[in-house]
Amino acid sequence: MPTSASRTCLAIVLAAGEGTRMKSALPKVLHQIAGRSMLGHVLAGVAAAGAHRIAIVVGPGREDVAAEARRMAPGAEVYVQTERLGTAHAVLAARAALQAPCDDLLVVFADTPLVEPATFAALRAQVAGGASVAVLGFEAKDPAGYGRLLMDGATLAAIREHKDASEAERQTTLCNAGLMALDGKQALQILDAIDNSNVQKEFYLTDAVAVARGQGARTAVVTAPETQVMGVNDRLQLAQAEAQLQKRLRENAMREGVTMIAPETVWLSHDTQIARDVVIEPNVFFGPGVKVAEGAAIHANSHLTGCEVGPGASIGPFARLRPGAQIGVKAKIGNFVEIKASQIGAGVAISHLTYIGDTTIGANANIGAGTITCNYDGFDKARCEIGEGAFIGSNSALVAPVKIGAGAYVGSGSVITRDVTADALAVARGRQFEKPGWAAEFRRAREGKPKQRP
Repeated sequence: MPTSASRTCLAIVLAAGEGTRMKSALPKVLHQIAGRSMLGHVLAGVAAAGAHRIAIVVGPGREDVAAEARRMAPGAEVYVQTERLGTAHAVLAARAALQAPCDDLLVVFADTPLVEPATFAALRAQVAGGASVAVLGFEAKDPAGYGRLLMDGATLAAIREHKDASEAERQTTLCNAGLMALDGKQALQILDAIDNSNVQKEFYLTDAVAVARGQGARTAVVTAPETQVMGVNDRLQLAQAEAQLQKRLRENAMREGVTMIAPETVWLSHDTQIARDVVIEPNVFFGPGVKVAEGAAIHANSHLTGCEVGPGASIGPFARLRPGAQIGVKAKIGNFVEIKASQIGAGVAISHLTYIGDTTIGANANIGAGTITCNYDGFDKARCEIGEGAFIGSNSALVAPVKIGAGAYVGSGSVITRDVTADALAVARGRQFEKPGWAAEFRRAREGKPKQRP
């Protein structure tokens, strides 16, 4: 018997819904969870389950949805459902894709973002095992309103909508999640046989079960947890989906050897990569594109996006790493430090109250509190280079482009506008002067005069 891995697969992703309950100018399926659009999650899931071709069905004028599909799945075919006449009608909008040969057809929804690749693969496996239609179901805590999956042993006998179900059938808690797989060689024939002889005069994908049964074909069910198959129709459900995915991501990280002191306060992105023996303190946010190497510590209230943290490095508390930040082995990025588009060498200490942008810092340099790199003149960015072992005194400003040589010292409070040679001391500040008795004389002159409120 062939396995699903050896079979060709077409996935049709339905993304034509309006999503008016989101109350947003952004199409529903482009709203994000864990740093990726719902559509992106679904496209990644079907690809991981072995889909060789992907077709997406969008509504009229939804080039933004089509663009996201092509970005996430280059080569995806895009079709437009010009009229909303039901889910089977939406699938048939991709008729040209269905006419090309495939072994398995997956039909999925872009607003059901939590379905795991293994679940899609299980649907495909049922088709590979001889089922003409395999439906995804779940055991509902409260089945009211859901279509029921009525079984005849291991075979799916029918899908009964709640309003059409008898009292006995309504006791069934196995419900329809809406997603299904079809035998690619029979899919078009089954879909074309679905009619609209119902009150709504729409073509329902669920009727594929009855059509297949009428043709003597086998139908099957694959089950998944209710939390995995939840759809998103409004902002409340979007937040619930985010919470479920965050729980999944945290648990996966901890199983792989990551310590989270308060996991419910750590927010991860879909692509966050954290190695073993990393410790993450409370209230840490990981945006997309973050890699953290073994043994690093991410201290409380830090925010990381698009950056790399080296082995044994210490980040925070209250640190911000922006895109392009690369933190070296055992470097220290302390409290209220912001790093952007900079390479920080091994053993560098930037302990507090500092901004480093568009800068390369050599190994074991020390950057004092209050230091900033002035790298933007209102039009262009320029870079700073700080050599190995350099020492930048507190409250210094390095005006790019400028180079600080290896082992050089910059005196506290300096504004450095020219290169500093290796092992030199650079001091660039006004000379201190003093007027004895000035303060006492000033106070005497002000005696008896009312003070303004600060």
